[in-house]
Amino acid sequence: MTSSTSPFCDSAESSPPKGCVPSSRCSKGTAAGALNAADGPLAHFQNMIGNCLDYARAAHAAGRPIVGILCEYTPRELILAAGGVPVCLCGGSSETIPAAEKELPANLCPLIKSTYGYHVEKSNPFLEMADLILAETTCDGKKKMYELLGKHRSMYVLELPQREDDPDAYAHWVAELRKCKAFLESRYSVDITPERLRASIVTMNRERQLRRALAEQMKSEAPPLTGRELILFKSSISGIPEDLVQYENALVWCGKKDKACFRDRVRVLMTGSPMVHGAEHVLDLVESHGGLVVCMENCSGLKPILEDVAPDAPDPILALAEKYIHIPCSVMTPNRRRFQLLAQLAREYRAQCIVDFVLHACLTYSVESARLKRFSEEELGLPYLCIETDYAPADSARIAVRVEALFEMVRSRRSKS
Repeated sequence: MTSSTSPFCDSAESSPPKGCVPSSRCSKGTAAGALNAADGPLAHFQNMIGNCLDYARAAHAAGRPIVGILCEYTPRELILAAGGVPVCLCGGSSETIPAAEKELPANLCPLIKSTYGYHVEKSNPFLEMADLILAETTCDGKKKMYELLGKHRSMYVLELPQREDDPDAYAHWVAELRKCKAFLESRYSVDITPERLRASIVTMNRERQLRRALAEQMKSEAPPLTGRELILFKSSISGIPEDLVQYENALVWCGKKDKACFRDRVRVLMTGSPMVHGAEHVLDLVESHGGLVVCMENCSGLKPILEDVAPDAPDPILALAEKYIHIPCSVMTPNRRRFQLLAQLAREYRAQCIVDFVLHACLTYSVESARLKRFSEEELGLPYLCIETDYAPADSARIAVRVEALFEMVRSRRSKS
């Protein structure tokens, strides 16, 4: 089971805390996906926090601004084009939540509280290096937390429109990105030319394409990875050159792996709230009880990387706006694209059930759960399980029982077909 210990260590060379990486590859009774130095590119991403700290510290020393982001709607391309380093600040530790609850309500999303707790404790080295936080108006909890954070940290908040098919919403989003571009140019005394922006688009497109190619390995009848292994192939900082090399190495490595190990697992499509680094205990439980998460639709998985930005668009800002407003998050209303995407992914990855991961007080995803249950069972014909939880592992036994019951239903259907 994943530990809730803070992933930030005293040394940049340190690995993530004990418990972050599952411990056995094939046993049903233990978590799947043992990693060690012999596992090639996986070893690189196993030390993701250390790698990112090294990169951020070197960039910071060289005068590049560290810019924190808190959502996939924030275009990293703008930050890269301004010469900055985009780093995700979303908190995945339960240990920082008590500090946050001195100012934030207890019945708030653990991701928001954990993130704010790092600010209170000053225990996230990326946040302490950050010259700016570039945020966005998604859920109400985040927006109100930004007001508190903005009293102590330099912030710029993008106003994200939330009517996905409204032409006026797209026009507003374009205007927001143009204002953000002008702000970054002024703050960092840089001209974000179309050429600079296109270069950053090429970098991010390459990262998205490589991560998609890795995810597509899971479409196989006998995938070469567990879902726990796959989720490791993502860094807190985007566009690190060595990461891009290791993504390519990983594709070669996958082609050489024994692919028979996971053939008989229950194929799971996971959706719902973000699964932040350090808070993967539900994924671990699913895979330690006979499941294989062949696809994660969450924004920590495929959702934000399925669409690229047109690199040769006459106006790169328009191209960025088009890509980012299409992300089918539950904050959008009505959120049709999420259900269209789930239907597509269920077919492509041959899912046998859907697990809906919902963080406590993540209201937009929680409200969609009833509709998703009907959609999964009646339209897709797939068993569905909603797991509502937080970062503490106290409910792990209860979750495990429900997961096992779901898998028994899948196996029963499979044996009758």
